[in-house]
Amino acid sequence: MPPTSTPTLRQRRMGAELRRLRERAGLTVTGAAALLGVNQGRVSMIETGRSSLSADRVRALARSYDCADERLVDALATMTGRRVRGWWEEYRDLLPADLLDLAELEHHATALRVAVTVHMPGLLQTTEHARAVMREAVPPLRSYEIEHRVSHRAKRQAVLFEGVATPYTAIVHEAALRMGFGGPEISRAQLAHLLEASDHPTIAVLVIPFGEAGFPASGQPITCAVGPEPGLDTVVLDTDHGCEFLDAEAQLQRYRSVLDRMESRALPAPKSRDLIQRIAQDL
Repeated sequence: MPPTSTPTLRQRRMGAELRRLRERAGLTVTGAAALLGVNQGRVSMIETGRSSLSADRVRALARSYDCADERLVDALATMTGRRVRGWWEEYRDLLPADLLDLAELEHHATALRVAVTVHMPGLLQTTEHARAVMREAVPPLRSYEIEHRVSHRAKRQAVLFEGVATPYTAIVHEAALRMGFGGPEISRAQLAHLLEASDHPTIAVLVIPFGEAGFPASGQPITCAVGPEPGLDTVVLDTDHGCEFLDAEAQLQRYRSVLDRMESRALPAPKSRDLIQRIAQDL
């Protein structure tokens, strides 16, 4: 298959996993190329996601690398093939590439866990709330840039409410509920939307209240996109310079633990709803 000049996050992740399998087998790129009967450039293209592979080819590579983890190999096999043109591709020339990668990641996740302290979870924001948040960006966004981002965020929310809904757990600090982006009217509508969403059978909204002793995170938004098997999870950190995607095992373990600890500090779902309602009434 011809090389892919701009591999997607999914293609890059498959390539990275194949590189890890090669390294665990103790093979250099040169050694792998000799074993597979290809040149070193071909191995490099595979490992950077620039070479499309069939499921059979992935299984053959895994055998060559002595990988006995059948679940991992099966999961990697489902990630093969040419780029799938998802809805997010229409934004390729309009938004930063990391936002397209995020949409693709959410689309393929088997579950999503999110923790936020200042902003509402992106997949649970109303368009007016999202627009108010984006008006605070530094450097400022132009009006058309804000609208592109708002529409992109709204389309991302389909993974929670359309078709087979992706299970979603949002851990929200009370501070985020009280920030008041856009003023009281927009804030009340946002909290009402949050309550409505929490009634959805696949959505859990858990609030960490003020006064909870200790806080096991730095405060930046964290998303864990659960993969088809644990080794293919991805953690996304929402930073001032864009999304940072983490997939090393040590990083995954660290942020799973952070999310677990944050969830343990949160109120149960019914009490979280009660707190959201009280805050909305105070506005």
